[in-house]
Amino acid sequence: MAHTRKYKRIEKSIVSRALSGFSSFFAKIGQFFVRAAKLLGGKITVMIVPHSQGKVINLQTNVFALSLGLLLVVGVVASFVYFNRKTAVSGVEISRLREENRETLASLDELRDESNNLLQTAKRFQNSLSRSLSLLGINQASATSGSNSGNGDLSALFDTRDITAGTLYETKDIRQFTSYLENAVEPVEQLGKMLETQGTLFTDIPNVWPIKNGLGHVSMEFGQNIHPITRQWYIHKGLDLSTWRQGDPVVATANGQVVTVGYDESFGNYIIIKHKHGIYTRYAHLSATRVKKGEQVAQRQIIGNIGNTGITSGPHLHYEVHIGSDVVDPAKYINIK
Repeated sequence: MAHTRKYKRIEKSIVSRALSGFSSFFAKIGQFFVRAAKLLGGKITVMIVPHSQGKVINLQTNVFALSLGLLLVVGVVASFVYFNRKTAVSGVEISRLREENRETLASLDELRDESNNLLQTAKRFQNSLSRSLSLLGINQASATSGSNSGNGDLSALFDTRDITAGTLYETKDIRQFTSYLENAVEPVEQLGKMLETQGTLFTDIPNVWPIKNGLGHVSMEFGQNIHPITRQWYIHKGLDLSTWRQGDPVVATANGQVVTVGYDESFGNYIIIKHKHGIYTRYAHLSATRVKKGEQVAQRQIIGNIGNTGITSGPHLHYEVHIGSDVVDPAKYINIK
């Protein structure tokens, strides 16, 4: 019981102190508002005294009204400064957007120019591809028969019909051009396969410059010429190719078999190669030979070197092409590939 009474006394003491504290706190708050009301309610007289002998103007107000007025004035001024600054920032942003718009329009004009150039190139590509496929017997229409109608030819690319509002003509053209290129892949691949299968034909027929790396020039053409030694007219049965020096490598102009490696008083050291289709080539006035009779040689393989052997007026290569028993102009068989 004694402990219970002790706890109750402590509890009453705590409650009493809490109530006393709250009462004191609210009393102070009340005093503060009373003082503030007295202060704000205080009268203030503003006197306007003119420099002349005019009547003095008295303005009476209180602290609350004056404080409210000052707050309103400060708020108006702050709002003016804020919105003025926002307007300046907005003006800068508008100027930036206008500049970006001008740059975008310039880029769009450039895009249109490039698109027009692309379309012109596409026209030339279509014409060239059509001619090439026709010469090779490839029907472009059948090659693209699996594609959608209207996309297999560039004619649709240049159609000027109206399109959906908001869509650029350039976008439509580029899409159609892309579709055409996709459909053109198959005939181009057929063209490549055909050229690949014919590649062996170009290596079996003499068609390259007989001096390595394309060196030299024609010093005497095929046909009627004045002999450099006798100074008499005669029929020159080949091409004379000169580099103004000895030792430059001579190459086979086509795949074939070496049938002769010999020496002649007129031709000096010479080589004859037999090719397919009854074609023979002769390489004369060599300073040295690099192949043997019966050897198989490949196109562009080095077979000898330019020399000054036989009847010559200087180092050069005498090159002949024979078809069966006929001698033909070698110039027609150089770089035909």
